[in-house]
Amino acid sequence: MPSPRTKLTAPPRLAKNGLRITALGGLGEVGRNMTVFEHAGKLLIVDCGVLFPEEHQPGIDVILPDFTSIRDRLDDIEAIVLTHGHEDHIGGVPYLLKERADIPVIGSELTLAFITAKLKEHRITPKTIQVEAGQKHKAGSFDLEFVAVNHSIPDALAIMIRTKAGSVLHTGDFKMDQFPLDGRITDLRSFARLGEEGVDLFLTDSTNAEVPGFTMSERDLNPAIDQVFTSSPRRIIVSSFASHVHRIQQVLNAAHANGRKVAFVGRSMVRNMAIARDLGYLNIPKGLVVDFRKIQSMPDHKITLICTGSQGEPMAALARMSNGDHQIQVGEGDTVLMASSLIPGNENAIYGIINKLTDLGANIVHKGNAKVHVSGHASAGELVYCYNIVRPKNVMPVHGESKHMHANAELARRTGVPEKNIVIAQDGVTVDLVAGQAKISGKVEAGLVYVDGQTIGTATEDTLAERRMLSGGGVVTVVALIDPKTNQPVEPLEFITKGFVHDDKTFKGAETQVNKALARARQDKIDDIGELEEIIVEAVGSYLRRTYRREPAVMAVVVDA
Repeated sequence: MPSPRTKLTAPPRLAKNGLRITALGGLGEVGRNMTVFEHAGKLLIVDCGVLFPEEHQPGIDVILPDFTSIRDRLDDIEAIVLTHGHEDHIGGVPYLLKERADIPVIGSELTLAFITAKLKEHRITPKTIQVEAGQKHKAGSFDLEFVAVNHSIPDALAIMIRTKAGSVLHTGDFKMDQFPLDGRITDLRSFARLGEEGVDLFLTDSTNAEVPGFTMSERDLNPAIDQVFTSSPRRIIVSSFASHVHRIQQVLNAAHANGRKVAFVGRSMVRNMAIARDLGYLNIPKGLVVDFRKIQSMPDHKITLICTGSQGEPMAALARMSNGDHQIQVGEGDTVLMASSLIPGNENAIYGIINKLTDLGANIVHKGNAKVHVSGHASAGELVYCYNIVRPKNVMPVHGESKHMHANAELARRTGVPEKNIVIAQDGVTVDLVAGQAKISGKVEAGLVYVDGQTIGTATEDTLAERRMLSGGGVVTVVALIDPKTNQPVEPLEFITKGFVHDDKTFKGAETQVNKALARARQDKIDDIGELEEIIVEAVGSYLRRTYRREPAVMAVVVDA
């Protein structure tokens, strides 16, 4: 395996008998999962999700995988296969289908229902192929077999991908809950059968690889959730992923047992829960769920509200409640139950919301102070168990930050997988499976693609740097009326500020530096207005940074006198 410091270049042409695996997201991060498989001139895509922005990415809605490397090969795509219906696995599908709308989308019943509803909002009618665990399907040169796995959403699937170059078993997100709420366990018998057949490459979920033992069962949460409902004096507000059907089922059961009515808050929550109910994945007792407008007139101790916002998303319902700009006004005695895990990078935003809600008088229940959430991902003991029954020839950890993937790789080593057969890749790194050996072969472009309102890919790292500068130091605009013959100001410079604290003396030194810089420009025969504006920006920015240790965004407007 190449050293992390080795500079990878574009991969060579894939060997005729080879299979190339390229993750365009999901390696080195928790989210944005997308893997491209190439064989015999055709492509198969497994998942196409989004990543949620962190605090240092202001103004960004979601982050997409980078389609650059496949954009000129869209016609070669046989299908998009979805392992399950969480946003970090399906949220990018609308953006890929906008580039080629007739790519077949393969998935289980609930997964396809979720993505079809999402695509409807984008005015896309997908070509879908519904599959179920135990079924096989041929997508061009890729023979697919689907295996039931347990996760924090119903209908999740692992995928066995068979090609003439070899076979790959992709777990998707999974765990081995032996007492799942829906009775659907991870099909280890099929894992063992596929292991006996021979798995050339095992792509395994790394998210919980650092956690020893086995992940706790969903059923073990029932006592803690019941305790919230029996002890809360006023309203209970539950925040969760809009696709976390299992957790919401537990909340519905507790509300029903304690005589509370429930209302769903937020478009995605209302939409997804209606789909899950209609397909039979969510059991809602008659009369339990009522319209949000109706529930507001009920006594507080009879109310349960289920909303989005468990990851601190600024526009989600819970964040808006904490800021006081939502129609639900959180107050003294309310209980807020945060029933999801913390995605790495979102911790500060979530704790900020917890503090605001606490200041409003609410009692906050979260995984840090109560047993109200279990992970949807296999812990180390479960991963080792899978390695031992599958006995793969090669292993490629996926889905997680670098530390998670390295921990997963160590588990593979300890079960006997040779070091040379363990591949730790990053987004964009190409891994070729040829003659039974998986090796890194190169790298393609796989940057972060930002969705900013209606624009896709227009916002850049420079854009975000400017936004951070604006939020941290404010903005200073310098207006200069310049004599084109001398390059000197004919009037004192005007400094217009927003969010930059200053006094009468702050800009005197800056003006001196600008005059000196303009004099040098005159000597160098620089008279282009754009270049003069850049010179003023540099002079003012350097002065403020050097003298006041401040870094506002500086702009300049030069006007001929």
